[in-house]
Amino acid sequence: MTTPTILARAAGAGLLALLAGCAGTPDPATAPATPVFSEARYRAHVERLASDEFAGRAPRTPGEMRTIEYIEQEFRKAGLEPGADGSFLQPVPLVEITTQADATMDLRSPGGALGLRYADEMVVWTRRPVPESRVRDAEVVFAGYGIVAPEYGWDDYAGLDVRGKVVLVLVNDPGFATQDPALFRGNTMTYYGRWTYKFEEAFRQGAAALFVIHETAPAAYPWAVVRNGAAQPQFDLVLEDPASQRLALEGWLTHEAAGRVLALAGEDYAALKAAAAKRAFRGKALGVTASVGVRNDVERGQSYNVVGMVRGSERPDEVFVYTAHWDHLGTLPSAEDGADAIFNGASDNATGVAALIEIGRAFAEARPRPKRSLMLVAVTAEESGLLGSEHFAANPPVPVAQMAGGLNMDNLSPLGEARDLVVIGYDASQLDDYLRRAAVKQDRVLAREPTPEKGLYYRSDHFNLAKQGVPMIYPKAGVDLREGGVAAGRAWLDEYVAKHYHKPSDEYDPGWDVSGTLQDLAAYYDVGLAVANSEEWPNWREGNEFRAIRDRSRDGPKR
Repeated sequence: MTTPTILARAAGAGLLALLAGCAGTPDPATAPATPVFSEARYRAHVERLASDEFAGRAPRTPGEMRTIEYIEQEFRKAGLEPGADGSFLQPVPLVEITTQADATMDLRSPGGALGLRYADEMVVWTRRPVPESRVRDAEVVFAGYGIVAPEYGWDDYAGLDVRGKVVLVLVNDPGFATQDPALFRGNTMTYYGRWTYKFEEAFRQGAAALFVIHETAPAAYPWAVVRNGAAQPQFDLVLEDPASQRLALEGWLTHEAAGRVLALAGEDYAALKAAAAKRAFRGKALGVTASVGVRNDVERGQSYNVVGMVRGSERPDEVFVYTAHWDHLGTLPSAEDGADAIFNGASDNATGVAALIEIGRAFAEARPRPKRSLMLVAVTAEESGLLGSEHFAANPPVPVAQMAGGLNMDNLSPLGEARDLVVIGYDASQLDDYLRRAAVKQDRVLAREPTPEKGLYYRSDHFNLAKQGVPMIYPKAGVDLREGGVAAGRAWLDEYVAKHYHKPSDEYDPGWDVSGTLQDLAAYYDVGLAVANSEEWPNWREGNEFRAIRDRSRDGPKR
């Protein structure tokens, strides 16, 4: 369906009057109309950014330079102003570590020995910028889910000494494992279930290394995603003393390989996994030692966030922020002859950058101009651990207390028109109310994420601003399609994750149905417009973990 038809579904006069009376919603008689987003321009951005010319858009490569030049050029053409201290480019200091791992991880016990093959059974790396990092004959410890969560009465490290040792932990958290809504958050992953947290906690406990045991369902992606990610150079922000903040080694094991390690220790993987989901579980040393290491080529340099601005007409120092990451995985040097070696990242996330450019264009052309400013931020190094957005949140061009809120766009699936609009982290903040009003105009409803077990809320760039207290909403394409319903929407997403996510096959397809994406862009625009024209300051819901941070940041300027 064409965009004019989509927008023709706007509510009638009675509903518009009701919407006008809602808090934070401007008078329709004076607010700019929702724009008609150009399908041709949107497609052209996605196709160009996902072309082989950009070589997978990896940071600190020629592909990066082409990417940021393209985004800056399109920001200028769209009418945006520089948003980072007079420039479109915000430097992000990075250290790049290219790892050559040992071919095998050697494990020994009194009962025998075992070697795990790199890539097929394990992956390993370090985020310490050193020529070599390894463990030799280090004791191996199983620590359940690797979680210390006082609010849940949970401590997998209780009574366990892991100093200088290699720790094995399960992926996700006990709530997912048991599907018990009273345990953690049941099927919805908490931050404790994210592998990034597990590395951080193992470091706090004094471990030398930690390996997460991979299973597709609780990890939310197949082993190929882990393997391909580990094959790329690892990036980190520049730290004064990385050894005081990073493990010597980080990595993953397949669950089949973990089963063999535990069998070497006389343990059963299934039995230990079941026991680890119970509150009374205590971790244990396995009587196994491990030796493995990596050699590194280390380079220091910088990447760039691209920041554009549409200056507000009345309160330009207050902003609403749109974010999308421009980077992807680059190329795979070890690809077989004739195989596709470029991770084009069409869905992930050429789509989000295309949306960022076109939403910026719409605000630049809006008359009258919104009262607050709009900031459009294309961030780097998302695929390396949300590093670009972490740097942006720590070094914002405007104080986070002056950010009225924000919306993140990552992987805009070409599913066609939908009856719903999915919100990752549903009802976390009052921004849901703004998006709900925008959805009503399109005869749509908001829906909870269909896969809360995947922990998507902690896996994209909004999370770093959220940790600073800024209310951030992360909407995704609806799955209840007008043609095919939920079954069709879920089937498309399942196939994408299984066959294309973080694989070279994530390429632009002229046959994509982007009518739903253009519909989503109209809703995202309406959210930013409503907040920009409001005098209100959206906040997190009561009880949300970021509410107190926001309240403190907003109290500061008042004092």
